[in-house]
Amino acid sequence: MTATWAARRSIGTTRRRIRAASATCTSRAARGLGETRHVFLAGNGLAERWARLALGARFAIGETGFGTGLNFCAAWALWATAAPRDAILHYVSVEAYPLARTDLARALGAWPELAAQSGALLAQYGALASGWHRFGFADARVLLTLGVGGAAERLGELAGRCDAWFLDGFAPARNPDMWSEAVLEAVAAHSFAGATFATYTAAGAVRRGLEAAGFSAEKRAGFGHKREMLAGALARPAPARAQRTGGRSAVVIGGGLAGAASAWSLAQRGWQVTLLERHAALAEEASGNPQGVLYARLAARPSALGELVLSGYQHSIRVLNAILPQGEETWRACGVLQLALDAKTAARQDAVIATGLPAAVARRVDRAEASALAGVPLPAGGLFFPGAGWVHPPALVRALAAHPRIEVRTGVEARALERAPDGEWRVLADRAVAARAPVVVLAAAVEVARFAQTRALPLHAVRGQLTLVPATEASRALATIVCGEASITPARGGAHTLGATFVHEFHDLAVRAAEHRSNLADLGAMAPALAQALCADALDPETLAGRAAVRCTSPDRLCVVGPVPGEGGLHVNTAHGSRGLIGPPLCAEVLAARLEEEPAPLSARLVAALDPGRFRHGA
Repeated sequence: MTATWAARRSIGTTRRRIRAASATCTSRAARGLGETRHVFLAGNGLAERWARLALGARFAIGETGFGTGLNFCAAWALWATAAPRDAILHYVSVEAYPLARTDLARALGAWPELAAQSGALLAQYGALASGWHRFGFADARVLLTLGVGGAAERLGELAGRCDAWFLDGFAPARNPDMWSEAVLEAVAAHSFAGATFATYTAAGAVRRGLEAAGFSAEKRAGFGHKREMLAGALARPAPARAQRTGGRSAVVIGGGLAGAASAWSLAQRGWQVTLLERHAALAEEASGNPQGVLYARLAARPSALGELVLSGYQHSIRVLNAILPQGEETWRACGVLQLALDAKTAARQDAVIATGLPAAVARRVDRAEASALAGVPLPAGGLFFPGAGWVHPPALVRALAAHPRIEVRTGVEARALERAPDGEWRVLADRAVAARAPVVVLAAAVEVARFAQTRALPLHAVRGQLTLVPATEASRALATIVCGEASITPARGGAHTLGATFVHEFHDLAVRAAEHRSNLADLGAMAPALAQALCADALDPETLAGRAAVRCTSPDRLCVVGPVPGEGGLHVNTAHGSRGLIGPPLCAEVLAARLEEEPAPLSARLVAALDPGRFRHGA
């Protein structure tokens, strides 16, 4: 089957799905929800299984075909009434052609009894680029991980296992790819021992495919006019889900974005977290900049870094919208313009758009539109990110650290780590035990490598200096962030944030006039009219305000996230480089997923690429 024909058929079935789900006929809507409850919820015995869960338990559902989100919303509604109050539901689904938000809203409107769930879903749902997306609901008691792409590809790269499966991919005769050997084998490979499945179809080819993948399959009474359906359980050996016993506790070292995000992700899952910061307040180092630019330098070709950047960018926007209201002291989704100042950059941006990126994530604009969006004349067009903007990093750090399960302790400098005979970690500060827990997360940027257990990690310090340029009447017209060799933000507190420099020969954090000159020169080359509006030629670099901080990088430019080899219970979340606003929140979720044995928000390939163990033996 050709890709064109497959795409046409998928579009056709999607349109039929929208029409069916959007119907105003009450009986049709009732049948749709009734089928979901009969086939998927009852077919997997979920109400009974959830009623038997222990406090703090985890349960994961996998689904082939997210569609309108009906199955997800119905499962969430049942979970809210049947599961223990502190248990967590993970719902993993894949969808090759996700619906637009307006279509999803129209479809879900057919089931008013699910209004609470569908409303929460729609509040976070937007344009979804290819890859993985993590959504959190009900104070993180319900987590949705949505993979956009073909079922075989996405399920094949899933990092995690499921306890039950909703096999919902249209009739096998109409959509055979969803019932292929590769898909069913991936379902089995990502199942815990005894995992169940249910599907509305009773086709012999599906039953034989499931049995070949290692499931037992039996026919049961179908719903409505469908006489039979299939249900069963994994019969081949598979890992058992670890039983969660008691509470969880951790110490996180580092009070910047990586540390606060790591603490928040764990606290959201019921952990008690002690967050240690050596300075007198949180966000005193790189996370203390007045404005940070939130956007993504997208890749034109598939790569681990490109996958991380795109997923992290979209995830950070969802986190910001969930916990931090927009405002002068917090953040603004003012949009970001990445200018194409030369033919090479323009060609690369065209290639980025050609990957199928949704326009709501980024779109190409010409010079006239770019100037209109920015509110000032610009020399070129480029990529426009409508959901991007600037963030006041200290505000985000404080919001993350404000979780009631996080104890913040400032003025505590962790100098060493040692293991107690019972396996618990002790954090030493001036030879005294400052904190202890079974799990420690090091999230102190380049300082992570000063501990004996992590000294081998090849972390590098890169200095960056921002220049604060006083706003003028003319420069206040700037409405979006403009990026090229440098970046400049709309005014906040009477000043624009310009920069930052990249200096690999790190010595100190003194503010230098030479780096102010470099930032001003980059502005003049990138946007001459804007430099003129700021009277840049008349500014004295010797007297300009600014701020210098250290970025932490790794040799392959990827973050370093996960367990430290040979050190049980010791984890790191560091090396975010210049991506400090898009790396830490998503990587904190990766870290929490590994600690909690839950599906990860990234592909298994990328989770492995971020692992600290990649540096063993010079790898």
